[in-house]
Amino acid sequence: MKKSTMWTIARWAILIVVLLAIYLPLILIMVYSFSGARSAGDTFGEFTFSQYANLFEDKKLLTATKNTIVVGVVSALIATLLGTTAAVGIHYMRRRWQTAVDTASQITVVNAEIVTAMGFFLLMLFLRDTVKLPVNFGLGWLIVAHTVITTPYVILTVSPRLKQLNPNLLEASMDLGAGAIRSLITVLLPQLAGAMVSGFALAFTLSLDDFVVTNINGTGVDTISTIVYDGLRNKLNPDIRALSTIIFVLVLGVLIVGNIIKNKRLQNEARKK
Repeated sequence: MKKSTMWTIARWAILIVVLLAIYLPLILIMVYSFSGARSAGDTFGEFTFSQYANLFEDKKLLTATKNTIVVGVVSALIATLLGTTAAVGIHYMRRRWQTAVDTASQITVVNAEIVTAMGFFLLMLFLRDTVKLPVNFGLGWLIVAHTVITTPYVILTVSPRLKQLNPNLLEASMDLGAGAIRSLITVLLPQLAGAMVSGFALAFTLSLDDFVVTNINGTGVDTISTIVYDGLRNKLNPDIRALSTIIFVLVLGVLIVGNIIKNKRLQNEARKK
């Protein structure tokens, strides 16, 4: 057998193993969401939609899903606004300050999540017990915590797009009579729309997936991650498999639609050229 053929077979074998390792657990969740088995150790049983039917009757799981979506959407929106603004500010900063501020903005990215979670926990106790502010653990505090931990990822997403833009774009707009705010809104932000959408999607995904910060700072607030953790300690609700399948299909659908729109836009731009 030729060496080139052996390398081709090896590359395909590695690719298949990696894809199986990534997607096989997801496939098993989807398959067992149609199973009549009520626990993870049971055999598949009969094919049924009972998990999906039970899902929409489980008030605790529906409440956890609602809380997860509210925290994720609100924190991702605020993080996108703050992250985009911060990225623009850092980009147009003097170089001697730019590196320092950019590094400081990424502390929560490289910091251990448990340390960040405990920091928010102690901050809440300080504000409530020492400063005597009328704040407490709950949905609002959870949104604040998720906003802080996801904003740096928006900065990381938007900053590369800023570096690709014409550096004279904003100055040209201001020379033509537009003020700084108007230039930012009408000229710069439309150029950053794609990066902002990507940053929002990343921030929402991180919020949806977070457990450590949520578990420590979300006292009394059930989310999907805390429900799953409680289920693993006690008895996992099999309806979570149906919920996981729905989330996966929705995310996959959004990615497919996004790629189709992106490809059509690129094709239209190529035709114009």
